[in-house]
Parts: sequence; structure tokens; C-alpha cells
Amino acid sequence: MKISVVIPTYQRPNLLNTCLEALLRQTFSSESYEIIVVSDGPDESTAQVVQTWQKNSAVTIHFLSLTYKRGPAAARNLGWRKSHGELIAFTDDDCIPDTNWLTTIWNAYQGEEIIAYSGRVIVPVSQDPTDYELNTAGLETAEFVTANCICSRMALVKVGGFDSQFSTAWREDSDLEFKLLENHIPIKQLPQAIIVHPVRKAPWGVSLKEQRKSMFNALLYKKFPRLYRQKIQPSPVWHYYLIIFCFLGFFCGMLTHTTELALLFLVGWVGCTGWFAWKRLSHTSKSFRHVSEMIVTSALIPFLSIYWTLYGAWRYRVLFF
Repeated sequence: MKISVVIPTYQRPNLLNTCLEALLRQTFSSESYEIIVVSDGPDESTAQVVQTWQKNSAVTIHFLSLTYKRGPAAARNLGWRKSHGELIAFTDDDCIPDTNWLTTIWNAYQGEEIIAYSGRVIVPVSQDPTDYELNTAGLETAEFVTANCICSRMALVKVGGFDSQFSTAWREDSDLEFKLLENHIPIKQLPQAIIVHPVRKAPWGVSLKEQRKSMFNALLYKKFPRLYRQKIQPSPVWHYYLIIFCFLGFFCGMLTHTTELALLFLVGWVGCTGWFAWKRLSHTSKSFRHVSEMIVTSALIPFLSIYWTLYGAWRYRVLFF
């Protein structure tokens, strides 16, 4: 077995079906790779999708399941540790691998015992994208993402695989990248190894729910403070703190009946929040639905983001803000 493809998933059978269909159209020999689907907890619909493909495919497809929901990092660990390939390729259930993906990977491999690769991710967006679409499109410029990365078995063994403390799909790929870098394991770029990552439909206000992920920034910072500031976030998001400061100043001014001070802070809060909303709208859709979403969420995001950031700092016992 040359390559093992590991796909974490959970209750998204339609997405997984499309991903598996693309993986089974590979130009790579069907006897030279296996597919390992790992459900992040009991999931009958996913098991049924895999069983259907198992009956009709020349490629070996395995189905594994965590006993309870622990996140994609834990699911990937279970997958690669049960795999048989020399190389382990990771992608996600909402991705569509190019037909030459595995062939490109294998042709680049020179038999190194310890090596990692980062492929190219393409995110198709509309001509008039939403803020959510542009955020997802950031995967195209990321150095190392689990939507398209490959590691030799020994590289994963040396760094211990993924850190399952990252219990959601956030920063677990950067954690693996930083462990590879700190262990002086080379990460080679493979721009010809292509994965397409379509943007899924998102509900109104999705960015508010996304702020919970901020607590895992604290965990990554605790483990790799220098690399975090170098590659993720050079400094805290000061304008969030400024927005909160102005709002609290307005609130205190109202409580103390200091009208002029309250008005000053109100102007500051509205101005900073308006700037934040304008910044998010400057290259995105100007539809009424999207504009209203950006205005409302821009007023709330700083509070939610800082709350989860400070919660993460407390939870992981690290000075981070």
C-alpha cells in the first residue's frame, strides 16, 4: 500500500459521497491506495454511504468510528494509526480531489522516511462573494491545511500526530505544521496536487457561531508562542478591544449621568463598529441581506471573540489576549 487517504466526517453523507466519488476517479492504481473514512462518533448515515461504495469499488475502503464525538483531530489520529500506506494523505469530506491528486503526490515522493507535503487548495467563490466565502477562500493562501496535506508515517509518529485537545476544526492543522517545523521535518509545497474546496451554504449570522473557535487560538499560542505570532497573528486584535472599551465607556457615562462623556464614547463605538462593518463589506456582496448581516454581526463579533479568547486563556492557563 503506497498511500492511505484519511477523511474525518460526521453526519454529512452527501458531502462525503461527493468526496469519495472524486477519490475513486483517481488516475493512481486502485491497488496502491486505500481510503479510510472516520466518523467523529456513531453515525449510521455515514456508515451506509461507505458500505455502498465498498460494494462497488476496486479500491479498499475502511470505515472507522469514534465511540463519542471528539473532533476531527481525534478522528484523523484513529485513521492514520489504522492505515497501511507509506504516505498518509489528509483531506476533508467537503473537498473534491483532482483526479491526478494521488499520482502527483506519489511522483513527488522520493522515499524519504520523514517528510511532509502541502498541496494546493482552490476555493471557487462567486463574483459577488459574501464575507463567509472570502473567509473560506483564505484556505488558498494558507501554508498548511488538513484539506490537502500529506505526511510520511514516520513523520506523524515522530510528532505524535494531531493534538486531540483541538476538539473542533480549528488550528489543529497549524498545530501539526508547527510540530513538524520544530522537529525540523521538511514541508514541501506541491502546487500540482490540487483539492477543490467548495464553499458550503451558511446560515445568516454564521460568523457569530464561528467566534467560539477563538479559544483554540490560546491553546496554539501556549504551545508555540513564537510561531503563532510569526505565522498566525502578529498582535492582538486591538480594534476589538477598542470597540469594547468605547461601549463600556458609553455605558458607564450613562450610569453616572455624564452625558458629554457618554456621547463621546458613543461616537467612538459607532465609528469603530461602522469602520469594522465597512471593512468587511468593502470587497463583498452589497445585497440588503448581506449588508444587514455585516452591520449586526460587526456589532457583536468583538464581544464574542474577546469573550472566547479570554475564556481560552483561562482554560489553557496562558497569558493571551
